[in-house]
Amino acid sequence: MRVAVAGVGAMGLAMAGHLIDKGHEVAVYDVDSARAREAEACGAQAAASLEKLAGLADLFIVVVATDDQSREVTRTLAEHAAKGALIAVAATNHPRTMQELAAFCAERGQRFIDAPVVYGATGAKEGTLLSLCGGAEADVDYARPALTAYSRAVLYVGPVGAGQLAKTCNNLLHWVHCVANYEALLIAKRFGIDAQRMREVLLECPGANGTLRRWDTTKFTWQEKDMDVAMDLAQEAGLMLPLAGQVDQLIKRLRPEDVKALLYGPEARYLGVTVTPLAPEEGGLGA
Repeated sequence: MRVAVAGVGAMGLAMAGHLIDKGHEVAVYDVDSARAREAEACGAQAAASLEKLAGLADLFIVVVATDDQSREVTRTLAEHAAKGALIAVAATNHPRTMQELAAFCAERGQRFIDAPVVYGATGAKEGTLLSLCGGAEADVDYARPALTAYSRAVLYVGPVGAGQLAKTCNNLLHWVHCVANYEALLIAKRFGIDAQRMREVLLECPGANGTLRRWDTTKFTWQEKDMDVAMDLAQEAGLMLPLAGQVDQLIKRLRPEDVKALLYGPEARYLGVTVTPLAPEEGGLGA
């Protein structure tokens, strides 16, 4: 299949590499020409512009950072690609943005699906992402051979925007788990029990979650954007989500270095307060 990847940053470059390894004919474009050359060195054809990229594929995978970037890339591709080409947005965006872009593509004779991924940079590197797809089921099936190149599975969720809705639900759970994991391990640390050891114990318990399992690699990069989408959808739907509202505020205060200190440092900080382990004579359980 002739596949183009628009955006070959850390995620897109790895995804393009898996597509090449699986025998697809791959073209790429990135505003950073060094990234495009890196992909070219792996066997991809680098296009000088999005307009040029539009003539090099039948399936386009958009791997950018923001809704506005997805709009710009998708609209440019839709205006220059052959009729019937399929554009798949693998970026994490608002479901309404997907509906907007699907309508734009349809007016120009293009097909469109949203296919955001989960399992992050590690999944991209290993080719074990999970693609969550929204759009016409036939269009998802058309794209499936390419999406499968970098995915452990390609799941059809529903109409356009449903893939992004699934990603939002996953993101909400992820950030809820981040806060809950931190608070649970903070209790352990306060009572003098090594937080990393408690994490290992909890991974064997019913309360374990995928976020806790990958705790060391959580980057805290997109929590504000992810929670903004979740809260916007809740407001649109007239839903009261008090837990999500609290997490929306709390997650903005956590950083990777906070998790590192909690797991491996002598003390931790939470909501501006330094937490040190209690000595046994103070009520701690540690030796």
